[in-house]
Amino acid sequence: MVHEVSYGAWPSSWTPELVSTASAFPVYWTGQLEVDRDGAVYACQSCGATQTRWSGQCPACGAWNSLVEELTTRPPGAMKPASKARTRQLPFEGLDTATPAPPRIVTGVDEWDRVCGGGVVPGSAILVGGDPGVGKSTLLLQVAASAARRGVRAAYISGEEAVEQVRGRAHRMGLADAPVRLAAETRLRAIVDGLKADPFDLVVIDSIQTMWSDAHEAGPGSVTQVRAAAGELVRLAKSRGLAVILVGHVTKEGAIAGPRVVEHMVDAVFAFEGERGYPFRILRGAKNRFGATDEIGVFEMGDAGLAEVKNPSALFLDTSGERAAGAAVFAGIEGSRPVLVEIQALVAPSAYGTPRRAVVGWDPAGCPWCWRFWNPAAACASARTTSTSTWRAVSKSTSRRPISPSPRH
Repeated sequence: MVHEVSYGAWPSSWTPELVSTASAFPVYWTGQLEVDRDGAVYACQSCGATQTRWSGQCPACGAWNSLVEELTTRPPGAMKPASKARTRQLPFEGLDTATPAPPRIVTGVDEWDRVCGGGVVPGSAILVGGDPGVGKSTLLLQVAASAARRGVRAAYISGEEAVEQVRGRAHRMGLADAPVRLAAETRLRAIVDGLKADPFDLVVIDSIQTMWSDAHEAGPGSVTQVRAAAGELVRLAKSRGLAVILVGHVTKEGAIAGPRVVEHMVDAVFAFEGERGYPFRILRGAKNRFGATDEIGVFEMGDAGLAEVKNPSALFLDTSGERAAGAAVFAGIEGSRPVLVEIQALVAPSAYGTPRRAVVGWDPAGCPWCWRFWNPAAACASARTTSTSTWRAVSKSTSRRPISPSPRH
């Protein structure tokens, strides 16, 4: 790169003492100094945006200290320079062409198949994200084992655990007899070559942040490596017709770590959620090109892995038979099935002039509106009593996303 440098004497306003402390060479800059190496860019570790110069804040997403220097190289499988040889003409089809419905790989885990839209579509790529320890690896190992027992050629590739660790977890879950092929590898080239050599129908990659491509100098987990690994695996899934499930780490804000372009590459994005201290887990679809995105799958973590919950309403209702004070049942719709949630309101005298209202598991902005809509008489009474009371609603729902009021609720 060309630097704007002027050689000569220091400005007359500078004293000799300042010159001696600033530099030993009679050089001063007339333009901005660029110290970037040739072929280097600065990629944001939060959003994936690239800049030619380093700065303390990413101009795209506003994150601080997130720009990391990376060398620009051609990713594996990217377009090569066009040759003089004659290329094949691009075929086009009309909208009226009859297209059969895509086939489905029914894994046997009904809650997983429900969120997928009836099963995993061959040639698709699915990204599953969740907090550390929520059970992503356990869920996908169960999915791969259940599908393998039904005749599906399944493989589980771990970049975080050894084969012995995965096999030990399968023994504890009672999945030792499932014909799942295991491998522990982080090199992207070795994984792609292995999947091309052995035909598979379903492949689990745990996780995408541990994959490493030798075509890039960036470290594993960087934006460049994650983008290159995801792009290569998605291309492999489309060309070979195998279904690829990628495990993704999440940030402290709850978003999937890495560039957002990965979420655009894949066909479906699922979030595996769960509250610490509770055994229940919810699989929620955020994006699905082959099904609805409002379906949820409910699981319960136990000693033998994750158990499917066929009736989620039983989790959110008090089945002891005793009616709790201030409790009511709310009927909502999640996807294609209704869910009953028990809501309890606790009222206590307030020592302040303006009482405080705290809501857990509900939308704070929409809760007072729903309350007045359901019972106008209670709304009038609350206007006289809440000035000296604290109103608190507690929901037994394990989902992180607050239940928001909508016309169908």
